[in-house]
Amino acid sequence: MFRIETPSLLPHTTRVLIAALVALFTVACAGQAMQTERMLAAAGFQMRMADTPEKLARLAKLTQRELMPKMKDDSLRYVYADAEYCKCLYVGTEKAYQRYSRYALKQSQVNANLAAAQMNEDASLDWGMWGPWGPWY
Repeated sequence: MFRIETPSLLPHTTRVLIAALVALFTVACAGQAMQTERMLAAAGFQMRMADTPEKLARLAKLTQRELMPKMKDDSLRYVYADAEYCKCLYVGTEKAYQRYSRYALKQSQVNANLAAAQMNEDASLDWGMWGPWGPWY
């Protein structure tokens, strides 16, 4: 009797799954960064591109994708560095920071309302009409 060995697809499938999850995570992070950068621009932050290797190297040393207060010429500025996606620096005043904070709070409330609405919609469905959902029921 001959036995034919078939290669296992598990390692390949696992690699594909990991690559897909990494890609999904990267897209989600990029989407979040884009949303934050849009709100920063709307709040009055000025975008400065890291258009030289020196600027990009300096940008990469800053805290990434987080608003940080910085003192410059005896005035407070807020900076948001993104060396990975937009390769830029957003700089804003206290007034721009206050506007951004209001926008971020409103966006947070919108997201919470959306999540609550989705939960209410799910709760209102009659899931029992679909019958058992697998061997664990």
